[in-house]
Amino acid sequence: MKSAVTASPLIIVNDVIDSAFETLLGQGLAAFNQQMTGYNDRQPLAVELKDPATGQVLGGISGRTALGMLFIDLFYLPDHLRGTGLGARLLQACEDEGRRRGCRSAVLYTLSFQAPSFYEKHGWQRFGEFPCNPEGSSRIFMSKTL
Repeated sequence: MKSAVTASPLIIVNDVIDSAFETLLGQGLAAFNQQMTGYNDRQPLAVELKDPATGQVLGGISGRTALGMLFIDLFYLPDHLRGTGLGARLLQACEDEGRRRGCRSAVLYTLSFQAPSFYEKHGWQRFGEFPCNPEGSSRIFMSKTL
């Protein structure tokens, strides 16, 4: 049964994502997906690169898995670690965990001035590209069969 709302709900635009807000959205979507598909396998995914001496996180990948798909949201390595092979190892670890969780495919987007060639080198394919700012840049959407 739907709850009664006594007044019109407010729409508030904000630049802060509160963890309780994010939890509410995630749980609501998970419940809907459970109702529609009969299962809920949504799970966050973090692949961290840590300094062995200090334990400090240097970079890594964040994303999630759900309904048989790996979503890569953020991937960052500091300049001094790029080109060392660590990015490839992080990406491989992320893809491997996606496979372990039953994902058959993966998606991400990168910016034209970031790393599209890196992903292509590792078997990712472009499926969409949209202009964005700054002028001359684009968001490149990519996928990979796992």
